[in-house]
Amino acid sequence: MSKQDMTEEELNARHAEKMKKKKAARDKIMATKTIEKGLLIVHTGKGKGKSTAGFGMVFRSLGHGHKVAIVQFVKGRIDTGERMALGRFDDLVTLKRMGDGFTWETQDRQRDIAAAREAWEMAKQLITSREHRLVLLDELNIVLRYDYLDINEVVEFLKTEKPDDVHVVITGRNAKDELIEIADLVTEMTQIKHPFRSGVKPQEGIEF
Repeated sequence: MSKQDMTEEELNARHAEKMKKKKAARDKIMATKTIEKGLLIVHTGKGKGKSTAGFGMVFRSLGHGHKVAIVQFVKGRIDTGERMALGRFDDLVTLKRMGDGFTWETQDRQRDIAAAREAWEMAKQLITSREHRLVLLDELNIVLRYDYLDINEVVEFLKTEKPDDVHVVITGRNAKDELIEIADLVTEMTQIKHPFRSGVKPQEGIEF
């Protein structure tokens, strides 16, 4: 019998039976997922939303009362909505804004390398301290792309020194293959449309 020939009651019964089977299948799958661990998560790609997704995880962790830490590698000193919002959780949040802006703004390679190194040393301290359930390394992929940090050093640290119960989230375009290889979760943001291409400037509450 086709759906068009069925009564509302029959459609409801058919739907309930289908969802019952779906739930049973899902419960069976979920029963096999028993590992609990700190994840290495990478948000990359040309589309907007990489840092936004990272901060979404930060706020989700805060909702559970977990302590979190954020290291911003290149965002500079501009006030952002996320920084102001996080200021309301001083007892749970450690925020380190280490960068001086994007490299095309500083136009000083050695200064950028020094800033990246300082931020990375801070990131390592925050990750290994085990004081934070989640550590967001915002725009780390950018400094890795420009080789301001040695990707092999970063990968080795994340593989051997990151505590098993600490989540690390890394954002930024052009994630290195070596980082993608060791990550537990990788999401690539794909740009379909962006208002910037139509002459729209960055909007408060959207871009910053």
